[in-house]
Amino acid sequence: MGRTQQDATGESDRITDGDGVAVESALVGDDLELSYPTSKEPIVECARLDVPEEAVTALVGPNGCGKSTLLKSLSNHLEPDTGTVRIHGEDLDSFSQKELARELGVLSQENDSLGSITVEDLVYHGRYPHRGFFDNVDDADRDAVDRALELAGIEHLRSAELGQLSGGQKQLAWIAMVLAQDTDVLLLDEPTTFLDVHHQFRVLETIRQLNVQKGVTVAVILHDISQAARFADYLIAMCDGELYDWGPPEEVVTEQLLADVFGVEATVEYEPELQVLPKRALPDR
Repeated sequence: MGRTQQDATGESDRITDGDGVAVESALVGDDLELSYPTSKEPIVECARLDVPEEAVTALVGPNGCGKSTLLKSLSNHLEPDTGTVRIHGEDLDSFSQKELARELGVLSQENDSLGSITVEDLVYHGRYPHRGFFDNVDDADRDAVDRALELAGIEHLRSAELGQLSGGQKQLAWIAMVLAQDTDVLLLDEPTTFLDVHHQFRVLETIRQLNVQKGVTVAVILHDISQAARFADYLIAMCDGELYDWGPPEEVVTEQLLADVFGVEATVEYEPELQVLPKRALPDR
């Protein structure tokens, strides 16, 4: 078992990194046990989870290890059996749905099929937390939508219907909708799944640009450990419903982790940049 996020400081929303430096956390989960009505036992058990402020954190691990379940608890879509989740020091339960949507943007795997809606109209849906039910669109809404379309690189598609787009273009449109919420924290559940390599990098570059330009905190589930290591500031590695290790990629990504968590024999090279070179699948454990 690797280093876990239980190495926290005495301050509830700070954690020490691998160098012993205290890092502020935008999202914190304490003593979490997570399950669904159909599960007999907890799917995820986590003593401490931190998502560092103004950084990109990638959750990695094999299918079924609990990544999406954990992200659902962080977004208040799954109530913990035990434990609490805080955003900027405040319990998620203390927010109304609309208040939380002004703090936290979420892109899940399950997006509604809205084939006949235009990209621009979809992105305007991201402004709902900032308007009353009968309020008209104002300049702030228009500016936010224009910024989101520009950041996602899809201004030229604003009049196109969603059903006319490729899978990668649709994903960028959904990301633009979340960006239009104009939140300080963004959670993304496997935003690159089923995309070709070009659109995978378009999505990741858009997320990184948002982080660099606006200091947005991002937690994102990624399947490709090599991609996650190059893209993220921190990794949270999960295995069998528990946190296996966390920290900067160059500390977390080891040959031992790849064997224990992913069941593969691989070589890890750290110079000139971090690379994972898989060799073979290990026997089933």
